[in-house]
Amino acid sequence: MRITAAQRTENENRIRAAMDRLLRGEIPPGGKCDIKTLAHEAAVDRTAFYGTRPYAHLRTEFEHRLQSLQEAGQIPDPREAQIERLIAELATLKERLTRAESVNGELSDFRAQALARLAAQHEEILHLRRSAAATTGVTRLPAARTTTIGTCG
Repeated sequence: MRITAAQRTENENRIRAAMDRLLRGEIPPGGKCDIKTLAHEAAVDRTAFYGTRPYAHLRTEFEHRLQSLQEAGQIPDPREAQIERLIAELATLKERLTRAESVNGELSDFRAQALARLAAQHEEILHLRRSAAATTGVTRLPAARTTTIGTCG
């Protein structure tokens, strides 16, 4: 079925209005900033945007404007912006996790070394006590006296 020039102009106006809304970030629930949503919002068949169909130039214009916004750092689709934010946050968290794992590894190594040193020192103390007890030429010092200060005694 052929459409009249007035109908075509009306459709183009609806498409441009829907295009402006989408590029401002007014995305309908369940939609995206894409041709499918543009066609749905303008109440036009999506196939009219492809090939030699009547609104192919509007698809090109929409894609060009969308790309220009993205290059300027603006993302009209809030879900796309959220995805970009989450990807950046994920990279930051992965970096933090890598650093934390590195620190944990270093601390585990330090703990193992400290425990080994303590065990070696303990063994040395036990050895010295045994050798001191076996030797008769070692004189033991008396235990330290406790002195009372004041009127307690």
